[in-house]
Amino acid sequence: MRVFVGTDHAGLEFKEHLKQALTAAGHEPVDCGAFEYDAQDDYPPFCFEVGERTVAEPGTLGVVIGGSGNGEQIAANKVPGVRAALVWNTSTAQLARQHNDANVVSIGARQHSDEEATALVLEFLQTPFSEDERHVRRIGLISDYERDRHRPAGGLPTRTPPRASS
Repeated sequence: MRVFVGTDHAGLEFKEHLKQALTAAGHEPVDCGAFEYDAQDDYPPFCFEVGERTVAEPGTLGVVIGGSGNGEQIAANKVPGVRAALVWNTSTAQLARQHNDANVVSIGARQHSDEEATALVLEFLQTPFSEDERHVRRIGLISDYERDRHRPAGGLPTRTPPRASS
């Protein structure tokens, strides 16, 4: 699988390690930068590049890397069609794919060893979307809102409040 990978200075060393691990696992990593260490670089352009290329090429996935992964996830999620998930353990990596059909994974290089972070990315890449109807429906609601900026018909789901005792 082709995997787009991008980072700022905080994840530069891990990105190089990850590209080798991806190749060894049979994937085709595509480097979206940064290409050299610059402590003043900004992560959003690299994340936008990963997101845009992932959305433009169905069947691919993306990886954005930062110190914590938080800002990178936020930036990637600004690209229409991206569903980026910050992962920090095996369960979050699996659930991001199984339940959310996430197409970009965000990882904090300063939060894990290279081996731990690599294992999380590989788990994300190998986990399929469940295609469960409830998850398809929820992703559809997100996609519709992203496209139209309108809440689903009827607004927020409501429940009839229990009657107060007299």
